[in-house]
Amino acid sequence: MTNVNEEIVIITGSTKGIGRSTAFALAKEGAAVIINGRKDAEVERVVEEIRQAGGRAAGVAASVTEEETGSRLVEAALANFGDVTGLINNAGVAKDRMAHRMELGDFQEVLNVHVTGTFIPTQAVIRHLRSHEKSGFILNMTSLAGLIGNVGQVNYSTAKAAILGMTWTLAKELESKSIQVNAIAPAALTDMTRHHIEKAQQQASSEEEAAYWNVGSAEQVAHFLVDFIKKREMNQTGETYAVNGEEIGYWHPPSYELL
Repeated sequence: MTNVNEEIVIITGSTKGIGRSTAFALAKEGAAVIINGRKDAEVERVVEEIRQAGGRAAGVAASVTEEETGSRLVEAALANFGDVTGLINNAGVAKDRMAHRMELGDFQEVLNVHVTGTFIPTQAVIRHLRSHEKSGFILNMTSLAGLIGNVGQVNYSTAKAAILGMTWTLAKELESKSIQVNAIAPAALTDMTRHHIEKAQQQASSEEEAAYWNVGSAEQVAHFLVDFIKKREMNQTGETYAVNGEEIGYWHPPSYELL
């Protein structure tokens, strides 16, 4: 069992939704957290709220698509708390539209935020952990859309599938260094997902189909993440977990069969 109050965790995209809920949940357990978002005022607000609740937090207002953001996040953790032990890649954006109507800019932006925006902080954290011969963990947010696809989300599905490939590769590269890498596929009603989920429920052709879109909360995903960090073991590296409310699932990597 990991002692959470010894964890110093960078959480990208943590001014709202799952990232914010996870930051508060980890801080409540005693972990130090680095808050990240694009807007100074939002980052400062979350940092101050955590501190007022008795938690430890610092912030970096910057886009994860900018190369220097990775080092800035690590430097903020070192300057304020002396180390980095983990990273949760949560930053994301949605620009939903059917493929034949999608603007190229919307396709590229979603890939840039999710894929490049996962790689940049990850590389910075890996470099720090390896140079100091430290163990640690990286949790990447993927989605059901990346696992099975989703109508109207070709950009988002592509980005989330890419994050799975990144997770599996990094897990293999870093296992010998005791750096654990996993993916989480959460289903939760947040500012980013609300429009898509509510639209899908309205367009459902049956009560059963509408019920499929009854998803959990950001707080429930945060609870799973805290529990996972507490109990994590290196033999779990490279795995993908689904979280929908109290329902927890495990996604097996793609298998190969001869025809």
